[in-house]
Amino acid sequence: MPITKGFRALVDEATAQITTYSVEQVRERLQANDPTLQMVDIRDPRELEREGTVPGALLAPRGMLEFWVDPDSPYFKPVFADESKEFVLFCGGAWRSALAAKALQEMGMTNVAHVEGGFGAWAKAGAPTETLEAHKAAHAVRKTAA
Repeated sequence: MPITKGFRALVDEATAQITTYSVEQVRERLQANDPTLQMVDIRDPRELEREGTVPGALLAPRGMLEFWVDPDSPYFKPVFADESKEFVLFCGGAWRSALAAKALQEMGMTNVAHVEGGFGAWAKAGAPTETLEAHKAAHAVRKTAA
């Protein structure tokens, strides 16, 4: 069965319907400690192990995202119910995050966007990153302080 619409067309359609921020726009918000910004890393665990992540990012694998967002799902994560936050998704190169942002919008979320160029562009721009081990340690400290 031939593919009638390729991934590039899907990504292009999604990108036309979602909010996209440049690395610099997101970096400025992080530097200003914008309390409304919640970065969401949707890459898989192998990518996180290999490349690290953005400090403070919520780790939400792409395959679970819709389940974590839906309050009716047994996998629901309450963090996604915080309407005061803007959830800015990123993946490796902004394809998965574009599709994911569009899917979340289709579910009814209005507070979702993604990062142009994804983590690849983020790292290339010299924006802050941390190893997965450092991220887990920082998260453990935040949990015990709460």
